[in-house]
Amino acid sequence: MAEKPQTANIISDKTNIAMPIKNMIGIIALICSFIFAYTQITSRLTSLETKDELMSADLLKKAEQTPKNLEIYMLIEHNATSLEKITKSIESMMNNRLNIDFLKDQVLKLQKDVESLKDKVRENKNGNN
Repeated sequence: MAEKPQTANIISDKTNIAMPIKNMIGIIALICSFIFAYTQITSRLTSLETKDELMSADLLKKAEQTPKNLEIYMLIEHNATSLEKITKSIESMMNNRLNIDFLKDQVLKLQKDVESLKDKVRENKNGNN
């Protein structure tokens, strides 16, 4: 068997590459689109990081308590406890209203019963005389 002569692949600055122009334009367009996508992603990340830092700084600033804020919170707490007391009072009044209506109905029934008993007693007196 005869051996094939080995051809050395030598790459240098004078090496020529044959490529259709259409492929070259496609590769350049692909590289441009990757660069554009990279810059868009980078700018979006920068924007989000800036918003996050601003929001963190704003929250830290708002978390600082001043005497006016503490006074307002104390007033809110006082109003909340007063509201709870008033709500309980109103609920008890609602129960009182139900009891009053029930007792009113019972008194009216008792009055009718007393009137009917009086009528029966009168009939018995008139019948015996």
